[in-house]
Amino acid sequence: MQAFTTIHSTAVPLPIEDVDTDQIIPARFLKATTREGFGENLFCDWRYQQDRTPKPDFVLNNPLYQGQILVAGKNFGCGSSREHAAWALGDYGFRVVVSSFFADIFRGNALNNGILPVVVSPEFLDAIFQAMEQNPQAAFTVSLEEQFLQIDATGARAAFDIDPYKKTCLLNGYDDIDYLISKKDKIGAFEAQLPTFA
Repeated sequence: MQAFTTIHSTAVPLPIEDVDTDQIIPARFLKATTREGFGENLFCDWRYQQDRTPKPDFVLNNPLYQGQILVAGKNFGCGSSREHAAWALGDYGFRVVVSSFFADIFRGNALNNGILPVVVSPEFLDAIFQAMEQNPQAAFTVSLEEQFLQIDATGARAAFDIDPYKKTCLLNGYDDIDYLISKKDKIGAFEAQLPTFA
């Protein structure tokens, strides 16, 4: 995975609650077994007409809103446990998803695929949406190292929690196997201290 550095970016607003994984990536696109190419079908049924022409009123088709940060309503990623939802978000270019609540399985899938799910209070989420409504080019800073999200125009910040192990993996671009490999010397030293039996 790509190592997660501090993100300075504009954002894409999706102020819809209870967005489930079938809306993020519809089931008919789950036949592929690699992660590439899912971004073009992200939010497909909201994003395209049946003839694949873009729906002009959907935010991903609005050139005013771009960036590495998706800001979503409460309960983002509910529904089925498909990892493809995280693949689609990552393949599109999102590194951060912000909401006031995430479904647990989606949160885990996102972290395992290099996407940082940031939980903020409903009040701070409203402040983010207001900042983007006032200025579609509003910039934000997400620091994984210091665990905060900032509205750059006002300096308002919200701290967020993350599992320390997942934080280490994201900062270093590790998946679970990469993490174990990074501890190879310590594992070898521990094994060398174990008693041997004839």
